[in-house]
Amino acid sequence: MDFFSSMNISSSALTAERTRMNLISSNLANAGSTRTSEGGPYKRKDAVFSATPLESGFNRALNSAVGQQTRQVEVTEIVEDQNPPRMQYDPGHPDANAQGYVAMPNVNVVEEMADMISASRSYEANVTAVQAAKSMALKTLEIGK
Repeated sequence: MDFFSSMNISSSALTAERTRMNLISSNLANAGSTRTSEGGPYKRKDAVFSATPLESGFNRALNSAVGQQTRQVEVTEIVEDQNPPRMQYDPGHPDANAQGYVAMPNVNVVEEMADMISASRSYEANVTAVQAAKSMALKTLEIGK
């Protein structure tokens, strides 16, 4: 794998994890939102990742020689959680139904924080991979001196 391929793979993962962290932040910020423009409470959002082929001149040659395909991370879609809203008894709330229950977002703060830690660790790992690739490239350039 060449230097640019490793940088492309790590940078695609950084972009995907940044999207994931932004969605988690949005989920946490809207954990108490009972009204949205679509109507009803906020629905938790999550990113779906997929491995897509990394196509460049060198990778095409490598893939045909080795028989494997180099892949990068891509966010293919952002999905809304289809779980029902959490019903909370609060008869004084303006969005309460006739029985006094309010439909609250299906956001679990503890789960979101665990996901944020996971995304943060993945982001850090990819930053480390980029730094290692950069360091190896610099060491390679020093050989010629």
